[in-house]
Amino acid sequence: MREALAWDKGEVHELFVTATAAERNAELLQTAVDKGVRISEVTDRAADSLSETVTPQGIIAVCDAVPQPLAAALKGTPRLVAVLHGISDPGNAGTVTRVADAAGADAVIFAGDTVDPHNGKCVRASTGSLFHLPIARSRDADEVFAACRQAGLRLVAADGYAEHDIVEASAKGDLAQPTAWVFGSEAHGLPDDVIAKLDTSLKVPLYGAAESLNLATAAAVCLYASARDQRN
Repeated sequence: MREALAWDKGEVHELFVTATAAERNAELLQTAVDKGVRISEVTDRAADSLSETVTPQGIIAVCDAVPQPLAAALKGTPRLVAVLHGISDPGNAGTVTRVADAAGADAVIFAGDTVDPHNGKCVRASTGSLFHLPIARSRDADEVFAACRQAGLRLVAADGYAEHDIVEASAKGDLAQPTAWVFGSEAHGLPDDVIAKLDTSLKVPLYGAAESLNLATAAAVCLYASARDQRN
């Protein structure tokens, strides 16, 4: 909620708050009042009906839509972008958004049939990161890839079956280039026809007996590898 109130790309229009939550979050509500946000007190039952969680916190915000146009999200000279392609699990999408934020990415783009960034579970899994960096949404994945290339980004597929890995790419200096990492669903990865449209594909090397990494862990390794090399 604090992240939403501090958001500089949109506004919080109204807060619905229970009496208990209002008492517990007096400082937060004062911030909302100072920003001119309307506050409406609701019953616990009403808060439960408005919330998707089993144990709601008693505060629900009505905000502007998060996504920006592609051109706005990729304006300037982005160095690191996460593209989520065909990810249907909102928890995974939100967690990768959080990882991208932590790694200092310039934007996150929801491409193709990826879950809506406004999905409640996605919002919660991002832990506020949806309000920290530009988010774009386009069901036309080719449009996303073209926009990334126009912004000077090299499109790299995160693919567990790729011939080369991020260690080799780092040694050659490839990860220091402006990069848009493209991540697919945890269950199926990226389709072959999508990988064929990208500039290259890389895998995270597995040195132990594990067969694979989950999506969020793989995304964290890839994004931080690029972030490290770009900063060095």
